[in-house]
Amino acid sequence: MSAHCQLTGRKPGFGNSISHSHRRTGRRFDPNIQRKRYWLASEGRHVRLTLSAKGLKTVDVIGIEAAVARIRARGGRV
Repeated sequence: MSAHCQLTGRKPGFGNSISHSHRRTGRRFDPNIQRKRYWLASEGRHVRLTLSAKGLKTVDVIGIEAAVARIRARGGRV
């Protein structure tokens, strides 16, 4: 599963792990991605979305219909 949010577009960030001796090695900061299934009443079916934790809260605020409309406006597939 790719670590990006369909609604907010959050993707992994990259940086360095720095040890006690200050050696640097590459690392990846992944967003908190969850897969959630929602009932899309307008289409009479369930949709499964890959969302970040902030994306889940956004769906709670604006509703699933508006969230799906935003994803489709960005060119995403639902």
